[in-house]
Amino acid sequence: VYDGSHFSLPFVQEEESEEEPKLKYERLSNGVTEILQKDAASCMTVHDKFLALGTHYGKVYLLDVQGNITQKFDVSPVKINQISLDESGEHMGVCSEDGKVQVFGLYSGEEFHETFDCPIKIIAVHPHFVRSSCKQFVTGGKKLLLFERSWMNRWKSVVLHEGEGNIRSVKWRGHLIAWANNMGVKIFDIISKQRITNVPRDDISLRPDMYPCSLCWKDNVTLIIGWGTSVKVICSVKERHASEMRDLPSRYVEIVSQFETEFYVSGLAPLCDQLVVLSYVKEISEKTEREYCARPRLDIIQPLSETCEEISSDALTVRGFQENECRDYHLEYSEGESLFYIVSPRDVVVAKERDQDDHIDWLLEKKKYEEALMAAEISQKNIKRHKILDIGLAYINHLVERGDYDIAARKCQKILGKNAALWEYEVYKFKEIGQLKAISPYLPRGDPVLKPLIYEMILHEFLESDYEGFATLIREWPGDLYNNSVIVQAVRDHLKKDSQNKTLLKTLAELYTYDKNYGNALEIYLTLRHKDVFQLIHKHNLFSSIKDKIVLLMDFDSEYLHKLFKRDHHKGQRYHEKQISLYAEYDRPNLLPFLRDSTHCPLEKALEICQQRNFVEETVYLLSRMGNSRSALKMIMEELHDVDKAIEFAKEQDDGELWEDLILYSIDKPPFITGLLNNIGTHVDPILLIHRIKEGMEIPNLRDSLVKILQDYNLQILLREGCKKILVADSLSLLKKMHRTQMKGVLVDEENICESCLSPILPSDAAKPFSVVVFHCRHMFHKECLPMPSMNSAAQFCNICSAKNRGPGSAILEMKK
Repeated sequence: VYDGSHFSLPFVQEEESEEEPKLKYERLSNGVTEILQKDAASCMTVHDKFLALGTHYGKVYLLDVQGNITQKFDVSPVKINQISLDESGEHMGVCSEDGKVQVFGLYSGEEFHETFDCPIKIIAVHPHFVRSSCKQFVTGGKKLLLFERSWMNRWKSVVLHEGEGNIRSVKWRGHLIAWANNMGVKIFDIISKQRITNVPRDDISLRPDMYPCSLCWKDNVTLIIGWGTSVKVICSVKERHASEMRDLPSRYVEIVSQFETEFYVSGLAPLCDQLVVLSYVKEISEKTEREYCARPRLDIIQPLSETCEEISSDALTVRGFQENECRDYHLEYSEGESLFYIVSPRDVVVAKERDQDDHIDWLLEKKKYEEALMAAEISQKNIKRHKILDIGLAYINHLVERGDYDIAARKCQKILGKNAALWEYEVYKFKEIGQLKAISPYLPRGDPVLKPLIYEMILHEFLESDYEGFATLIREWPGDLYNNSVIVQAVRDHLKKDSQNKTLLKTLAELYTYDKNYGNALEIYLTLRHKDVFQLIHKHNLFSSIKDKIVLLMDFDSEYLHKLFKRDHHKGQRYHEKQISLYAEYDRPNLLPFLRDSTHCPLEKALEICQQRNFVEETVYLLSRMGNSRSALKMIMEELHDVDKAIEFAKEQDDGELWEDLILYSIDKPPFITGLLNNIGTHVDPILLIHRIKEGMEIPNLRDSLVKILQDYNLQILLREGCKKILVADSLSLLKKMHRTQMKGVLVDEENICESCLSPILPSDAAKPFSVVVFHCRHMFHKECLPMPSMNSAAQFCNICSAKNRGPGSAILEMKK
């Protein structure tokens, strides 16, 4: 906020809001400060290249966009009421309170000068005044006059309007002039010389000289009106249809949006599809209960049909706001750059849309560092005041201050990148707060590589408090990151206090291995009975060192091959033949699973070993796997005497000859017959078995077995009937669908051809009669191109489909004309 001579941000949010401001503000200083110390601003107009400021002492200053004075004109001893510039910025019109009007070229000399007998409140030069055909301007006091230079270089004037009080506002855009008097707003078409609308003033209780009308053109056909607390958007100055003309103007306007504001409108400007509104505010003092002038507001508003939505609202602490009236404020804007100038007697403030740097400023102020970092990365080519690295470092510091050490450490990877110096600086910061462990997983291990001291410092931290974490780092970090001998000595010192700690011993063995001290490493692994000893022996060819330790190695890893096979069936395939003997000798329960899962064991060798040891189940499996199913079944029946297993085996093989062998073997064994009767029904016709049963043979549970056979038979019948119903229903449904499809019409147009003569199916002369045959297969023929049907059958078939053995078209569509 700034007030008087103090300066900072010249706006105040009404209350703390989580929404980001839409605009930023800056005082127009330099020459403007000098001017307003002795004079007061009365009006201003804006061009893309410069500014023109009028004062109460009758001066007009041309300023650059920083507020520096480039040119000064002494126009009048009294207040300048309005300044107007053409689009080129080469011609300027000025009017003052003493009735003076001047229109002149900034680079070509004076064009017009006259003094009227009344104050001239407004002036507007033609937007294209630089053209010889557009030497026109309007002035307004008690009447609105249009001045136009004739071909004799003489100026002639025409009264466009009078009799409704002083003209207090005017805006010229394209061929349309809009002005406001005491009664309302009018629009005049300079081409047709017609006034095309009259918008009456809503609140006639307000003095028009104290609460003047604000006008601005959004584009060539859209006028925005603000008066008192009312805002109207007049859209689409449209051409009237000839049938509606009669005595009416050729154009008309529509009010598409109208809404009330909370305060009095002092100025308007468009911002895309939104409005910028400068408002004069009066409030009631809580202490004195008297009305006073409050800070003016600059609002961004989204117009709706009958209301509006406030997008943002800022209260501006401009100099002398306590003494200002509604008429003292003006809002001017530069269309090309979306710059808005808030003009008051003692201050000129520039509002502009916030850029990406401002957005990042706001995010940092709200401590939204991650969003700020993301915004900077996305817009790194457009940001000027911020650096991604600086934002990232601020983000890390914020996370550390908040106690989110792990997140802060993780972000270091992305933010610090390959900057070794910054990495080392951050590590020392983490050391100061006792959080070296947090940053350890994210330290770079190559490109860049930090000083060895950094890694040693972290390893010592873990060694003091976390043996497992220390061991993990030793495994993960390359050994050349730190001084290996220093760490070895530190581990040995700790082992003096805890000599049996397996974690430290294993880690020391790894350190010895990296240091090529394989003897000490081997000794530790053997002491720990650790499996990594085998990898160490093979990798570094230490066989000569283990001649006297073979028994020890076998003792603590007797299940090595078994575990290897469980992990990967193919990795130790060259040992599978040996494993068969080992399983048979020492671990028979795992032999059959091994034979089932291995695809590399020699079956003949396995069969020989199993037969030697009379392993029936293993032998049965091997015989069946080798294709000798009958021998396998015979062994089950003769060796195991297990009818259920024999039946299960026959089911798995699904071989009719096996069932026949099983029946023949079981026919004189009643228990086997019972088992077969209970299980055979769904695989073999039970009659084959029942016919072979000898009369008078006692069979246990025969009745129950026969009942089960009948139940199984009934179930099969039910299943077949159910399947038949489903098939019949599906067939009928598909038949109906096919019939519906074939009954549909077939499109015949000029693109189709006769499949016989290959000429277009439709004749070029549609007036001639013709006949076309269309089969359901979509092939088409001229009727005369088809062969005559045979005497035996009146049905006609598609020649193409019949030749391809796809069956003829099932029906024929014949089209005649």
